[in-house]
Amino acid sequence: MTKANISESAAGEIRLRGVLDFRTGPALRERGGQLIGASRADTCVIDCSEVEKSSSVGLALLLALVRDAQAAGKEPMLRGLPQDMREIAKVSGLLEILPLQD
Repeated sequence: MTKANISESAAGEIRLRGVLDFRTGPALRERGGQLIGASRADTCVIDCSEVEKSSSVGLALLLALVRDAQAAGKEPMLRGLPQDMREIAKVSGLLEILPLQD
């Protein structure tokens, strides 16, 4: 499994990779907030297509990053949400409120 990572892949685009769980969530949360705050783009696309596995912590991370983007005046969008995260969001009643691009 790939080590968890969050990075800016293009202006206004953040890419999550690896396993999102209680061990990786806090560092990803902190770094993601920094990337969003430093971006000059009007949008914030969070690409999840390289997430290998996620617990509910991953969903909480996405919600926090969406809030960070909104607080910074950026339009948030989520792309490539993996099936396991989609299922957690559906069961939690969050699927309808997440800004899914796809």
